[in-house]
Amino acid sequence: MSTKPSNAFVAASWVALLAGMAAFVIGLWNAQMLLNEKGYYFTILLFGLFAAVSLQKSVRDQLEGIPVTNIYYGLCWFSTLAAIMLLAVGLWNASLALSEKGFYAMSFMLALFGAIAVQKNTRDGKGNHDLSA
Repeated sequence: MSTKPSNAFVAASWVALLAGMAAFVIGLWNAQMLLNEKGYYFTILLFGLFAAVSLQKSVRDQLEGIPVTNIYYGLCWFSTLAAIMLLAVGLWNASLALSEKGFYAMSFMLALFGAIAVQKNTRDGKGNHDLSA
């Protein structure tokens, strides 16, 4: 059903994931905010990455006819959207410059995109003989 992704797309996916994560974490490390605020944003990053990978996997499973319960599928969508909304609410209420808010939003979304693309590439690279990825 699927073909193996090109090496260029695999590399670009990993670069997107690592660049988004690194930019977000380095930005947090250098930010002039309380440690609990940094922890909030870091937790949202981890939650968002996990939720996005879970959503990609459950969507792909459904497309390939692998059973996925409706509750898990719904939780994946809810978790992904919740992570994005929690970041948006946190940034909206943060006392940061607009450029900083934009930086965190864009690096977060880049990391989410990269995580989804890496998961897709991992799944495509496995072929149809092992669909547990």
